[in-house]
Amino acid sequence: MINNLFTPMTKSKYSRKVVKSFIRFHFILPFILSTLFLSTTGCSPTYVYHAAKGQYQLLHDSIPVEEALAGETLGTEEDERLRLVALVKAFGEEELGLKKTENYQTVYLESNRAPMYVLTASPKDRLRQMTWWFPIVGKLHYLPFFDLEEAKKKKENLLHKDLDVFLGVADAYSTLGWFNDPVTMNLLEGSTLDLVETILHEMTHTTLYLKGEGEFNEGLAVLVGKAGAVDFFESKYGPCDPLTIEAKKSIADERVFSSYLDSLLNELEQLYNSPISFQEKLIQREKVFASFLDRFVEVKAQLQTDYFIHFGMGGLNNAYLMAIGLYHRNFALFDALVKEKNNSVIETIAYLRDISKKEELVLEWLKNHVKETSP
Repeated sequence: MINNLFTPMTKSKYSRKVVKSFIRFHFILPFILSTLFLSTTGCSPTYVYHAAKGQYQLLHDSIPVEEALAGETLGTEEDERLRLVALVKAFGEEELGLKKTENYQTVYLESNRAPMYVLTASPKDRLRQMTWWFPIVGKLHYLPFFDLEEAKKKKENLLHKDLDVFLGVADAYSTLGWFNDPVTMNLLEGSTLDLVETILHEMTHTTLYLKGEGEFNEGLAVLVGKAGAVDFFESKYGPCDPLTIEAKKSIADERVFSSYLDSLLNELEQLYNSPISFQEKLIQREKVFASFLDRFVEVKAQLQTDYFIHFGMGGLNNAYLMAIGLYHRNFALFDALVKEKNNSVIETIAYLRDISKKEELVLEWLKNHVKETSP
């Protein structure tokens, strides 16, 4: 989560050093249920088969954490990070109020690449993501793949429909408690902060997930992952430990980047809502893209970590920006709420759970609430 983020995939390969994911997905349930509801998912039998097969292999080939720790596969740093997972999970459950599950008691060591590829698409003249509907979880703003060639075929199909398309990788996922999620090797080879934020992020999805509200689900998970990591490191190592300081810098960078991204998306929304022609919008949007890439030079000077520094290196389009916005655009809202709740993650989650029982669109409610309570 920390190093070298936000470069789209190129051709037939990607570099994990460059294409760190801003995506945290939860998708196994729709894969399994889709075999019974092919006519309603909008996904082909080929896609469902590939997805179910990939998920089965991931679960089937995972081994108990104790077995991995007793073996000789892991290096010293990977061993330490795997041992840390249980501590993070316990902290999330006991101190942050996250749901207790049987997750992360197994580890997948067969591959060190990210678990999946993720495809998103948007119209060229609107900030709207194409969605795919699945039973139980509702609309998802992305389509995950275990196989790169399958993802590339779908990408070409969407490009032929004259859509903006983004194909990236996802470092982690959640099955929302329906299966016991394993730790994957790519997380053990990343940074310690990345690992802690990711585990807490995915635990949040299992704790509070609102059907069809992707921006809410991911925005909350980003907040809990980052704020929870600060709490964890401060509790375990103290406020002056390098990991605690790095976690605080991660939040500071999130605030800077989120503000920048929101400004970019707001300007694009104004353009796309204007009465000019489709072709003129395409011309003008390129000017907006260029202007904000120039502004990003100033933003990078403010960043204290390298998590966002590769933003836009592969160019901008609506699908790319909306995929990033799903996670990072609304951080200020959740940040304001957690401050209102005495910087308590557990109070924030409990409060939002209560709100979700009364409000149909919780993110819209949160926007109004923050606006009304801001000084």
